[in-house]
Amino acid sequence: MSDLKLRLMTDSEVTYWYTQEFEKDFNLQERKPLADIIKLRNSGQYDLLGLFDKHSNQMLGYATIWKSPNINLLLLDYLGVSSSLRNNGLGSKILLALKKYYKNEYIIVESELPVSEDSASENNLRKRRINFYKRNGFKPLYEMATCGMRWQALILSDDFISSQSEISKIIDDHKAIYGKSRKDVKIPIYQDEVPTMPYWMLKK
Repeated sequence: MSDLKLRLMTDSEVTYWYTQEFEKDFNLQERKPLADIIKLRNSGQYDLLGLFDKHSNQMLGYATIWKSPNINLLLLDYLGVSSSLRNNGLGSKILLALKKYYKNEYIIVESELPVSEDSASENNLRKRRINFYKRNGFKPLYEMATCGMRWQALILSDDFISSQSEISKIIDDHKAIYGKSRKDVKIPIYQDEVPTMPYWMLKK
């Protein structure tokens, strides 16, 4: 990591990230509008972090963190590595850097779950993503839904979380990050519940 630095993006870097990285990495169903991301950032609720080469200042990857005041829980909202640099361990380096950057705070991530309606190749990719987080110290907690899809919630914590009261507190904090306006968010979700689309997919 000596030649790499995780830091907050500048305004111009945010625009570059959204148009050149983010829009290519995530489908429309998963992508919050840039204006909404900027609004969250300006209110102090969203950190846009880039992993940069210290020498060239090239953005190699990114992580966005959604947070809420007075809550000791951070949501790793989006994580990505530039397409030409994938499969070289940079994703794991970003997670390690995040742990150091935020020190003692819990970090929760949502990784898409396999579903029977989709192809084996797509479901294998989802399983690989979940296993990636597990290899990097994240522990599965519960299933949830957002953006019209089902996700596995996993938490990065040095503490062993097992009691129902601890999990209930995390669930409450997880919900609080999203706020009450996101009707597509179900934390947790049960087998008979159907995920609904996010607000940006419902606009006419």
